[in-house]
Order: sequence, then structure tokens, then C-alpha cells
Amino acid sequence: MLARIALLALGIAASVPAADPLTDPLFARCANKFELIDSGQAKRGSVIEFTPAELNAWARGRVPQLIEGVREPRLQLETGAATGSALVDFAKIAKSRGLATNSLLGKLIEGERPLKVSVRLESGQGRATVYLTSVELSGVTVSGAFLDFLVKDFFVPLFPEAKINQPFELGDNIDRIDVRPYGAWVAIRK
Repeated sequence: MLARIALLALGIAASVPAADPLTDPLFARCANKFELIDSGQAKRGSVIEFTPAELNAWARGRVPQLIEGVREPRLQLETGAATGSALVDFAKIAKSRGLATNSLLGKLIEGERPLKVSVRLESGQGRATVYLTSVELSGVTVSGAFLDFLVKDFFVPLFPEAKINQPFELGDNIDRIDVRPYGAWVAIRK
């Protein structure tokens, strides 16, 4: 599970129609790799590779199920970083998670908007840190008080186990996660 959280912290995946988890072989391959890690059955010292296509298929198939109010997720991997984007309805997300918003805030965040988030990942020795490097909402760079609000008062209550700009344990015997434009690798401790 923590491997999935760390990889999802890198963004949310690809710009093609939603994957059908029952028939998409890329989705199945990625889900099987996550299950191998989550179940503790990954061989010690092994490295499990996730291609961008696999991660994108998994995200297309699962992210809209996991987070109501998110559509058309996309991911672009970079060296040690990633940029994820999606169409996001913050009010729908808040409502689905049981978060109350006042009417003024509700009006500000309702409706679907394009969201683009860039992060950088550092990991090793069973720990990782995801650094938020850039956020764009409806094509406008978000910073300052509004970004602080989105992270502190919206993102963290929705995803309390997520850590931004602070180290966290990877768990599941994971030593590190390496990200490159052509894939992500999960190294299992020896």
C-alpha cells in the first residue's frame, strides 16, 4: 500500500480513456506488481520495474474509483520527479470524503478544473520524501496562502497518511524508489 501511495504522490496517470481493470493487461500487470510488494512476497534484493504505461493504466483504472471528483489523470515521469495532471472537482472530493465547506469556499472550489502538480522524490534506506515543486490550477500557478490552504486544509484532511516535504517510511520492505522518464523502480531491501 505504501508503495502505491509513494508512486501516486508522484502524480496521477495518462491521457487516454479510463482503463478497464478487468481487461487491460497493463493494469493487471501493474496491480500484480503492487500486490507482490504489498503482500511481502517480493524477493529480498529484487527490483520491481513499473513502466509509465503500467502506472498510467493502473491510475486510469483506479484513481477515479479511489477519489471521486478526479477524471482523466495523466503522468509524466522525469528523472527523480514527475508531473501529474487531472480534471479535479475539489467540492466533489470534499463531499465524498465527508468534509464540510462553508458556502463561500464551496462556491470557490466547485466545478471541474484542470490541476497540474509537479513533485520531486528522494528515497533511500527505507525512507522517502516527496517535495512539492509546482502547482497549477486552471492554468494559473498556485502559490502563497492559497497553496498553503490547498495543502493544509484540503489535501492533508483528505489524505492524512500522505506526507509532503517531510520524510516518511516506505514500508513493505522497500529500500528505495527510483524514477526516470522511462519508468519507476522499487528496490526491495536485501
